[in-house]
Amino acid sequence: MPLTHLTAPLPAPLLDALHRLNEDHATELSSLSPQGLERLIVAAFFAATIDKGDGLVIVCDQDTPYDSPNFLWFKARYPRFVYVDRVAVSATRRGEGLARQLYKAVFAAARAAGHDSIVCEVNYDPPNPASDAFHENLGFTEVGRAHLADRGKGVRYLHVLVPPHLPTD
Repeated sequence: MPLTHLTAPLPAPLLDALHRLNEDHATELSSLSPQGLERLIVAAFFAATIDKGDGLVIVCDQDTPYDSPNFLWFKARYPRFVYVDRVAVSATRRGEGLARQLYKAVFAAARAAGHDSIVCEVNYDPPNPASDAFHENLGFTEVGRAHLADRGKGVRYLHVLVPPHLPTD
């Protein structure tokens, strides 16, 4: 399962595949246009894919110019952090460890840049029990909640310290 660091400009077939993956998970991630997705990847602290679009992670840090209300929630509370904005795995590849591989790369990038906090949010309304269990297994704990009425969902804000050693499979 080759992991590829994403940089712009993205080849059109890869951007199309990543956009489809994002839109397949729009309830959890929020919809983006292909151009918006590419702009986010360009601005990101770290972005990667597995197998040319079967898995995707986009990560910001406190210096990323980003106006997501969830990102801004963390920015108001943490002086330095890595924010997992979106992680997705295609339905046909679930259960193969791709999300764990993506997070392992996030932990490595965060540690290499001297970060000690990784944060993210997971929907509680609508519920996302698979993501809750996944993040709990990685050591994330809840540090807050918000109801995003304009987006029709509620989120749990999660935090984990970057482990001194990367998790092994």
